[in-house]
Amino acid sequence: MVEAIVHTVHVLLAGVWLGGVVFTTTVVSPALKAMKWSDAERIGVRSVIGGYYAKVGTLNLLFLFLFAILDGVFGGFGGILYAEYALLVILFFLVASHGAYFGRRLRELAEAEEAAEDRREAAEISARRRSLQGLSFAVSMADILISVVVVVLSVNAL
Repeated sequence: MVEAIVHTVHVLLAGVWLGGVVFTTTVVSPALKAMKWSDAERIGVRSVIGGYYAKVGTLNLLFLFLFAILDGVFGGFGGILYAEYALLVILFFLVASHGAYFGRRLRELAEAEEAAEDRREAAEISARRRSLQGLSFAVSMADILISVVVVVLSVNAL
């Protein structure tokens, strides 16, 4: 009975994690791009949303990791769970780097672009910002892909 409850919570947490990542990437970010704000304003709002989401998402990810471990304790450890643990560690790294580096740096570049004294300087900063946004998007896509695999592994962990 406890094994089934732990496994169910484990799978639910994986699904909630994936849902949050997909929602922020495919709904929140495109909605913000549609707003008629300056890049600095849009990135600033995205940063605030990201800060709030980081608190909820980090807690979700920690509970997911805890219940994945408990699933192993109650249901038996095996290759599927070990693979999931490795992917969860990678997710922690991706999430931490995304929040600590990309969000902060994109905000700095957008503000610098807005404060630039001439068009050439603004264009150079804009190019750097767009390049970093592309890398940030790639990290988000990797996050989604790994999260899908985590969900599949969590379902099959029994």
